[in-house]
Amino acid sequence: MNIRFGLDTFGDMTLKDDGTPETAGQVLRNVVEEAVLAEQVGLDNFNIGEHHRDDFAVTAPDTVLAGIATKTKRITLGSGVTVLSSEDPIRVYQRFATLDGLSNGRAEITAGRGSFTESFPLFGYELSNYAELFEQKLEMLVELLKETPVNWSGSIRPPLVNQEVYPKTERGRIPLRVGVGGSPESVIRAARLNANLALAIIGGDPARFYPYAKLYHEQMENFGNEVREISIHSPGHVAQTDEQAIEELWPSYQSSFGRIGRERGWGPMTKDHYLNEVHQGSLYVGSPETVAKKIAYALQSVGANRFDLKYSTGPMPHSKLMTSIELLGTEVVPMVKQILSESLASK
Repeated sequence: MNIRFGLDTFGDMTLKDDGTPETAGQVLRNVVEEAVLAEQVGLDNFNIGEHHRDDFAVTAPDTVLAGIATKTKRITLGSGVTVLSSEDPIRVYQRFATLDGLSNGRAEITAGRGSFTESFPLFGYELSNYAELFEQKLEMLVELLKETPVNWSGSIRPPLVNQEVYPKTERGRIPLRVGVGGSPESVIRAARLNANLALAIIGGDPARFYPYAKLYHEQMENFGNEVREISIHSPGHVAQTDEQAIEELWPSYQSSFGRIGRERGWGPMTKDHYLNEVHQGSLYVGSPETVAKKIAYALQSVGANRFDLKYSTGPMPHSKLMTSIELLGTEVVPMVKQILSESLASK
């Protein structure tokens, strides 16, 4: 059973152990250190998201991934996600082809719409063109990733006619995932474009996403494509005990989602809501055994073959993030594999 396990981060601005804020530069250096540890403890992939706000340090994931590439040898390095609506697909291809060369073939792109809108006014785009920009740019990126002369036309820019784009990669293609948050149309689009499916499950029972995985299988067959990977992205935190993990994450979770909630007009973030997600939903918080059981359940209930834990949420100190990563790789993942192996053997 080939199940892959990895980490996601947005480079959240963190606090030092004494409670004072880290600089953005130090957060970036810490992210590199976290990725190095992820490889050391046997995780398969490390993904960095893109934001343009003061609560996140990473605005250029590919640049950070290039730094990580120079300090690692095996782990897959990807975006999580590249906000394609406000990006230039040609530059996305070129930057990740460069990363692929630096990393000896370990680059991966996850394209998505993103959950924030700051990049639109920053780069001169209209939010009213949100859907059109993503659709057309994703189709262009798919053509670019074929690494053959590109012929593409659309309404958002002049056409590309038999256009070569460089550099070419040594393996001939960079893997592409499409991030989906719960839209059937997005699932069908991913299947039509023959891209891997990345499900962002940040609340509720993960089993509710099974219909999307089923739809993806059906549509991949309909388009004559072979299903390769369905992955789950969910937040969490691992510590030695359930109580320790819950109490360590709560202040950071409250800070992060409390701010987002205020910006979007949600109700206040309560600890009861948080605990409900920990115990019943898609917050993977607890001891290695607790988190392993939840991850195994998620993979089985959705029918996924990859799980990426968003290990950083809010200003939690780097030292606690490092402990969480170490426990995930050395204890949680072996337990998940054992659970899945025993489940398969009993059928």
